[in-house]
Amino acid sequence: MSAEPFQGPDVRGYLHLPAGGKPAEALVITHGAGSNANAPMLIAIAESLAARGWLVLRCDLPYRQRRPGGPPRPAEAAADRAGLKAAVEMIRPMVSGRVVLGGHSYGGRQTSMLAAEEPKVADALLLCSYPLHPPGQPEKLRTRHLSKIDVPVLFVHGTKDPFGSPEEMEGAAKLVAKARLVFIDGAGHDLNRGGDLTFLDNL
Repeated sequence: MSAEPFQGPDVRGYLHLPAGGKPAEALVITHGAGSNANAPMLIAIAESLAARGWLVLRCDLPYRQRRPGGPPRPAEAAADRAGLKAAVEMIRPMVSGRVVLGGHSYGGRQTSMLAAEEPKVADALLLCSYPLHPPGQPEKLRTRHLSKIDVPVLFVHGTKDPFGSPEEMEGAAKLVAKARLVFIDGAGHDLNRGGDLTFLDNL
């Protein structure tokens, strides 16, 4: 296995290459609002899947490519989704089978919105710590687009995540036609920085 810098139009990140020939499956995964492609959880996921024979691209969203710190701005969201689409398009020729698109928190939200807008962009989604609502504001649900997603979705959520309780997440997952929800007991929004990766068995 190895990880090497990867660059293309609207795409920047690190490519984890498994040993052997052309991999069958790939994961394109991105980060949360205050982070980047070097988030510990993203690295842990990439290394674990590469060890199983997957190709993995962990990438910076376009807003992070433009500035090293700070949160995304609402006006940048469409460009962030365009960057994710570009990443998938660059990775797809490198594998013989599925391409899964995923993200943590804000990255997962943009992933899900892209899949709702363009149903064929990916073969499945991995949404880690989906930010169902702002902490302490359960009335501001981010669910309107979920029913438009037509590919399998794996939600991974900590039982102590302030962005959505287990009960709230169960309700949100029911809006997706092909959803599976895995809880990590005792984990917060950072999912313990990738300490428990058994959820990858469900991909």
